[in-house]
Amino acid sequence: MIQTPSMGTRIMSQNQSATLIVDRMSCASCAGRVEAGVGTLEGVSEASVNLAAETLRVAVDDSARLPDINKKLDDLGYPARKASVELSVKSMSCASCVGRVDKALATVPGVIDVAVNLASETAKVTYLQGVTTPNALAQAATDAGYPASVAGADAALDREAEKEEEAKGLTRQVIIAACLAVPVFILEMGGHMYPPFHHFIGQTIGHQASWIIQFLLTTAVLVGPGRAFYTRGIPALLKGAPDMNSLVAVGTLAAYGFSVIATFVPSLLPDAVRAVYFEAAAVIVVLILIGRLLEARAKGRTGAAIRKLLRLQSREARVERDGQVIEVSVDDLKVGDVVIVRPGERIAADGVVLEGASHVDESMITGEPVPDEKTVGAKVTAGTVNGAGGLRISATHVGADTVLSQIIRMVQDAQGAKLPVQGLVDKITMWFVPAVMTIAALTVAVWLIFGPDPALTLALVAGVSVLIIACPCAMGLATPTSIMVGTGRAAELGVLFRKGDALQGLADVDIVAVDKTGTVTQGRPELTDLVLADGFDRAGVLAKVAAVEAQSEHPIADAIVRAARAELGGFPDVDQFQTVTGHGAMGQVDGVTVLVGADRFMAREGVEISGLTAQETALAESGRTALYAAIDGKAAAVIGVADPVKPSSKAAIAALRAKGLKVAMITGDKRETAEAIARETGIDQVIAGVLPDGKVAALQAMTKDGEKIAFVGDGINDAPALAVADVGIAIGTGTDVAIESADVVLMSGDLAGVVNAHEVSARTMRNIKENLFWAFGYNVALIPVAAGVLYPVFGILLSPVLAAGAMALSSVFVLSNALRLRWIEPAMADEKPATPAPVLKEAHV
Repeated sequence: MIQTPSMGTRIMSQNQSATLIVDRMSCASCAGRVEAGVGTLEGVSEASVNLAAETLRVAVDDSARLPDINKKLDDLGYPARKASVELSVKSMSCASCVGRVDKALATVPGVIDVAVNLASETAKVTYLQGVTTPNALAQAATDAGYPASVAGADAALDREAEKEEEAKGLTRQVIIAACLAVPVFILEMGGHMYPPFHHFIGQTIGHQASWIIQFLLTTAVLVGPGRAFYTRGIPALLKGAPDMNSLVAVGTLAAYGFSVIATFVPSLLPDAVRAVYFEAAAVIVVLILIGRLLEARAKGRTGAAIRKLLRLQSREARVERDGQVIEVSVDDLKVGDVVIVRPGERIAADGVVLEGASHVDESMITGEPVPDEKTVGAKVTAGTVNGAGGLRISATHVGADTVLSQIIRMVQDAQGAKLPVQGLVDKITMWFVPAVMTIAALTVAVWLIFGPDPALTLALVAGVSVLIIACPCAMGLATPTSIMVGTGRAAELGVLFRKGDALQGLADVDIVAVDKTGTVTQGRPELTDLVLADGFDRAGVLAKVAAVEAQSEHPIADAIVRAARAELGGFPDVDQFQTVTGHGAMGQVDGVTVLVGADRFMAREGVEISGLTAQETALAESGRTALYAAIDGKAAAVIGVADPVKPSSKAAIAALRAKGLKVAMITGDKRETAEAIARETGIDQVIAGVLPDGKVAALQAMTKDGEKIAFVGDGINDAPALAVADVGIAIGTGTDVAIESADVVLMSGDLAGVVNAHEVSARTMRNIKENLFWAFGYNVALIPVAAGVLYPVFGILLSPVLAAGAMALSSVFVLSNALRLRWIEPAMADEKPATPAPVLKEAHV
């Protein structure tokens, strides 16, 4: 097994062998299948399993074969163990840097997937355990010229501090550079703007002395505040991997070098072209530093949502141990610990209340502003804030297993995701800087060959302008900044994108299919109707029926019992209780036999129900589940039970349809019930009476014409449908967020969240397209202008100083545009599901 980065590198480069950790192997047959399956792959010369160590040693002709081996193991059902690590990567300044870091990490043997994020300055790498290590990955990025380290748990907070420190440092550099560059600008450009000033300089210190002063001040700018452009850009250029720093370095050095020759060795230049461009070199550095200062501040704001979540985590907790209450770090908490929560404190772990009563602010989980009452037995969540009462809780989930930690991981994963649209951007930007340098060289050549006098001066101005105005920074920031801000704002609205590509996919869906129970409806039946036969009174029938149903665990039985308790306060005991599977239940109550069940149960027991069948049919057609009750052999009543529609479902469905989306409902319930709910809520299409695997077939049938579909369900029984849909949206319950089948999780358990999720998705994708249009359009439009295409007709040649200003502003524009997503308003306000009091409709037949 590879133990160290250096050993890993040596083994893969010389012996072309690696050791993978393989899961699910339990016997010699498993080992044989793995060896046989992997051994047949092209390029594999050896495949040897160590069952005791659960490892597979492979010898290959090229380490690039490892992803194929990984896929084969997945297909065989014995997956190689994988891990993910987030690296903090420094010195990335543009999209070209992103491409080089991506390439450096992707070429490390054992790496499966890489996602580099310029906005957060991170790289998330998925790799095969046993083949490489996080430290080896960090070293690979460092060797490529981008110092990297493994990010800690509080990496987002660390990055915030780093950005604040970076902004302070850049502020100092800008001030120093500006103080040095302003005199240079005035000395040189003052005479061009105001001719008498030119004569004043000549009559006082002299033009040669003026150039020498400009040389000294500009040298101080380049060596001091602008030094990083050269220490990073020149080595990158010499390695054949130029980046944004290389463009700035070559452009400013060209202007500076020409000016130095004009100042100190004028004989090398014709008199007609003898001029200095010290002000261009100095002011370019100032403007680009200003752009990077604004960029650093904007980047610091893109991760605001994740930092808010991190700050919700408690650092310490008061725990009962050995009869004493002590303070411990939350990292030392264990499941089963009794945690003391004082008034006003943030709860440190998920748990159950053992003692005390209080109101807890759970707005960070549910979005509900009203604190929720907590008494003995109630569940509490880490990160929520206790009110005025004290609580003793038993910790059920601690550390990385808490709801808050799950939320943070989901948001981090989404923010670091690479959307499909980013693939094209990456391909273009990898070649962008070399292409710009080629265009700049051709520009200089064309001006020297075909340009009017002074051709050398015009060639220099045009070439430097092309180098400076090109902006791969904006291209690299266009997508990740929007993703970071959009997913962060979504989390604040109670929408968690578990998978980054869902952010793009949800904006493209044509159909939203929803489950019924627990999604459109409350998921808890309520007693709605009690139609009595002649000779029976409501209180007597309800009490006897509830006595029988109290022994059942069926949700419908629970609805009847809750209604009886609310109406009557209680009911008698039952004797000789028994259930008849698929039919109903029966028992002795107050000396009489009570039957409760379906029509087939009544028929089996010889109870005549013809006088109530019309009422049973009417209830079924109105969406109720209808049951019969018989007392002492006579039909006593028809009972109607329904699962109430959630308060916001109708409005949410209307909002989705207003967005041009078709809404369908797929349910295992009866068609009559489903169609009644569809009529009530405005659903377009109903597919009823299907099992979980039938929902998958229904989804596939609805998308046969190539339409994209999102499925909304509760994440448990609907797991197959959630997995097969283009976008699976799981309705959470405020604390149940670990739903592995879904792409998107809604915290509030409300269909309004689907509307908000679609709104965030659509707005974010529109924002990304605006950014990409600006970033690419800016370069397509202004690089030719910088090269001088307007000069032959209009006599316009772009100044390198103006080019630097435009370049700096392009990145600032992209970041500022992305930050607008922080103010996305919810398309619908989530409504906390309420449990209405039973509404009993009494009737007599």
